[in-house]
Amino acid sequence: MNRRAQAVCSGVRLHIGDQVRAISWERAGILYARIAVAAAFLSAVASRLGLWDGTLDLKHFQNFIGYTAEVNSFLPRTVIPWVAVSATVAETSLGILLLLGLWPRWVSLASAILLAMFGTAMALSFGLKSPMDYSVFSASGASVLLARNAFREQIQSRRVKGC
Repeated sequence: MNRRAQAVCSGVRLHIGDQVRAISWERAGILYARIAVAAAFLSAVASRLGLWDGTLDLKHFQNFIGYTAEVNSFLPRTVIPWVAVSATVAETSLGILLLLGLWPRWVSLASAILLAMFGTAMALSFGLKSPMDYSVFSASGASVLLARNAFREQIQSRRVKGC
């Protein structure tokens, strides 16, 4: 179905030029947010593995486990290594999936939840200023918007098929 037909089905009547510009800006913004959140996840993982220093060693990951203990100061010490490994696996997986654009609804939602949990843990352990300084809640908010957009696109595609 062409764009004009889609606009008519949804009850919105836009000129083709306006429609194309609006769609282009929206798609560019979505792509930008997806790449930005993915890059943040993958950069954090690269740092904790020492890749930004040009090395790959466990010393960097040991430091990350110590940081994980600080951020999650309210958790028992025995679960900290598990939390550090789980966070690394989740961030690696979500970063790659965001870059590839696979399962955008659920990957974006999982990203938002992971970032909100991280920001909350930072706020509990260091105060609200810490997650605000690192824009953790901003990245979580961007992920919520990515998820909302992916859910909206799914609903619209179902609606257009039935139009």
